[in-house]
Amino acid sequence: MRAMAGAILETFPNPKPARDYEIEIQCPEFTSVCPKTGLPDFGTITIRYVPDELCLELKALKYYLIDFRNRGIFYEAATNQILDDLVAACQPRRMSVTGDFSVRGGIKTVVRVEYDKKDHG
Repeated sequence: MRAMAGAILETFPNPKPARDYEIEIQCPEFTSVCPKTGLPDFGTITIRYVPDELCLELKALKYYLIDFRNRGIFYEAATNQILDDLVAACQPRRMSVTGDFSVRGGIKTVVRVEYDKKDHG
């Protein structure tokens, strides 16, 4: 278990650690707050990862993501923070996090960040 921003990310043993397989998790109701305007930001967070020894437990992940609801944070910082926290919690072989944020003021933003264990060996 790993504590993050008031929530605890939990893991469980990978049932097939010898096999590369991808897990995709979508959170279509992600909410945070714009640090400049204080207005809510909405988007979909998509997490894709190839687990190593551990997998992410979904209920704990849900509460971790809900913790962003009242945080003033830019899209780029939120997406990078999620990747950093999830990598620290489960040490995957590979992981990407995509923040696909709703249109605001006529501008659409998508932020993609990636981690590969081979690069951080």
